[in-house]
Amino acid sequence: MIYIAAHKEFDVPRLENYVPLQVGAEGKERLGYLQDNTGDNISIKNQNFCELTGLYWIWKNTTDEYKGLVHYRRYFGKSNLSSKMTNVYTYDEMLGFLKGADIVLPYIEYFKQNAKEELLVECCTPEIFDELRRIVANMHPEYITAFDQYFAQNKSVLFNMMFCRAEIFDAYCEWLFSVLFELEKTVDLSKLNSYQKRLYGFLSERLLNVWLIKNNKKIRHVAIVNVEMPTKEKIVLLLRRMKHRYFS
Repeated sequence: MIYIAAHKEFDVPRLENYVPLQVGAEGKERLGYLQDNTGDNISIKNQNFCELTGLYWIWKNTTDEYKGLVHYRRYFGKSNLSSKMTNVYTYDEMLGFLKGADIVLPYIEYFKQNAKEELLVECCTPEIFDELRRIVANMHPEYITAFDQYFAQNKSVLFNMMFCRAEIFDAYCEWLFSVLFELEKTVDLSKLNSYQKRLYGFLSERLLNVWLIKNNKKIRHVAIVNVEMPTKEKIVLLLRRMKHRYFS
């Protein structure tokens, strides 16, 4: 099953095995979708964990053979420049990608600076980053080489989107949330601005890369169909990505 994280009503694609999931549903008006505040959940943390409350819910409350997460405005598809639902991959097409790969992920993003510098500019403080590294080193020392390797490079998978077999999905979630819940004990969110308070969602985008490097998974990268972003803006982002890839 591929779950579509959403915090508001949207045009649900008429695609088999795509299911809308209301994230941050705790205390909010019901949208008529599955909700992330049932069963074992962290829905109340949505302000800081973003779509990770949906990721956690899928991990803890579903038994699908294959598990995926996309967003109400971002889907795996045939072109980064497209806004059409007709260019979104069907569930069967997504399954086909796994015949030659372990996991389906978005295209690779390239930064002007390395991943650590990009993160510090974007949403994180040096103190939080150092604490994150300390936690990884203490809890999962076998990951610290991959951690340092990832944050020294200028490329990354982003968006917290994936599709893979359940055992891979669940193994990643177990590792990810062990790190984030430990970090959560040390972070004073009151010192962060409203954007930075989405901290754990931002960090998880980067930590997925660390997990993938360590576990040496075979990846199929595909384009993202963003159904809301104007084409002009998509072209600007594409040109920026090419510039950073070849000239940074």
